[in-house]
Amino acid sequence: MPSTAHCLIRAVLLVGLLAGCATPPDRSDPEAYAEFEAINDPLEPLNRTIFGFNQALDAMFLRPWADFYRILLPPPVREGIHNFLTNLRSPIVLANDLMQAEFERAGTTTGRFVINSTIGIGGLADWATDFGLPYHNEDFGQTLAVWGVPEGPFLMLPLLGPSNPRDATGLAVDNLLIDPIAWWVRANPSERSWIAYLRTAAQIVDARAQTVDELDDLQKSSLDFYATIRSLYRQFRTAEIHQGQPPPTDAGPSLEDFPAIPLE
Repeated sequence: MPSTAHCLIRAVLLVGLLAGCATPPDRSDPEAYAEFEAINDPLEPLNRTIFGFNQALDAMFLRPWADFYRILLPPPVREGIHNFLTNLRSPIVLANDLMQAEFERAGTTTGRFVINSTIGIGGLADWATDFGLPYHNEDFGQTLAVWGVPEGPFLMLPLLGPSNPRDATGLAVDNLLIDPIAWWVRANPSERSWIAYLRTAAQIVDARAQTVDELDDLQKSSLDFYATIRSLYRQFRTAEIHQGQPPPTDAGPSLEDFPAIPLE
């Protein structure tokens, strides 16, 4: 099994390699440059192939499991599972709050974790929101953006969905270097690896179950579902980076059509 350092090096090399694929047109042609900025998808043929693969995988496995999950468990139970998984992300969110020097938000994250882990019964109940400490997501992809790292070209990752080199690197760092549960599992993988697999499966099913209706409606109303997902992903990430206040834009679908779901 590759070491954490090897995985991180590969992710960093991926950023450098793919960032080089996105060569912008000359700024003297404002229309061409504006179109490049809006799309920035030099790997579109490959991305569309991967998107098709992901759609097939979703139709065969993820969507049926999500439907079964929604039928099997009543909404209060599903909400409790979602809250629990969200609470587990608190150390990752806190680390990125601190790396972005967002100390007030770091205090909110800490308060949420303490309240929900205690009177919230390990995070099953989100009492912190009722106490005026709403959830916010932070990840290392957002931290890189705050540090000035460009996003690079759009990527459609197998299984993981829409991304870009910056966010893909952030995902690797969060899950390999920051997540304390991952460190704990790696300390004794022979006995604890099942915990990581169970957590990942729960996160996937929970996320898919929460987006069933939204994605169905989006697919029905989209002339090009791939292009819509690409546009919405960029709006969603821009909003997260700017703490819910993205720069104004008059192009593409509304961000309100895309559910904000914290994922690992």
